[in-house]
Amino acid sequence: MHTTNNKDLIFGTRAVIEALRAGKEINKILLQKGIENSLFTELKKEIKANNVSFQFVPAEKLNSISRKNHQGVIAYISPVNYHKIENLLPGLFEQGLQPVILILDRITDVRNFGAICRTAQCMGVNAVVIPSRGSALVTADAVKTSAGALHTLPVCREDNLKNTITYLKESGLTIIACTEKGVKNIADVDFNIPLAIIMGSEDEGISAEYLKMADQKAKIPMHGNIASLNVSVACGMILYEMQRQRMTKS
Repeated sequence: MHTTNNKDLIFGTRAVIEALRAGKEINKILLQKGIENSLFTELKKEIKANNVSFQFVPAEKLNSISRKNHQGVIAYISPVNYHKIENLLPGLFEQGLQPVILILDRITDVRNFGAICRTAQCMGVNAVVIPSRGSALVTADAVKTSAGALHTLPVCREDNLKNTITYLKESGLTIIACTEKGVKNIADVDFNIPLAIIMGSEDEGISAEYLKMADQKAKIPMHGNIASLNVSVACGMILYEMQRQRMTKS
């Protein structure tokens, strides 16, 4: 079970307000139900202005995370700075690269996420895209599991993955969904093009909405009795095939 390190947290209403105003990267904020005062109202305005994910929870939830004087507010801070894909992608093209963007649709296990980012960095992925909600948080544990890759691999946290996929398609990237519903084996897909690869959640795979947007659906050939692979392992396999093809061509 993942446990939160205290260095991932900020406690207290005023401390969280100041962190937001200072531009601190915050993954999400937990607010105690039922609290109403002027400082709390000020905090909620800052949360809205900064478009930060938040959740109202019982006091017991906050107390289970920390016994410190949290004043009904706990913020999860990020150890990395997030990027916006529209700010990142043009620079990749300007460098003469054929970009590889990895889109992670609701990967919730922090160790899976960290392991995927470690593999992605080793296989030449230029950026990882995650949704701002419903995804594993970028925590100190995630950085540790990534063997530090998260300090060098750009992570783009986007509010709307559908809009992001549309932007990538309009920018000339081919969208490849890695799914057991795929028609082609990954070895039959051309990876020597600008592309974005979508990997789905541990439980449900890729959302139907994003599957419809994919230009190609690729599957990993399976010969055993188990129907699916761990998403981190599957990601490693498709990224290896991508890198193998690109190294063979060069």
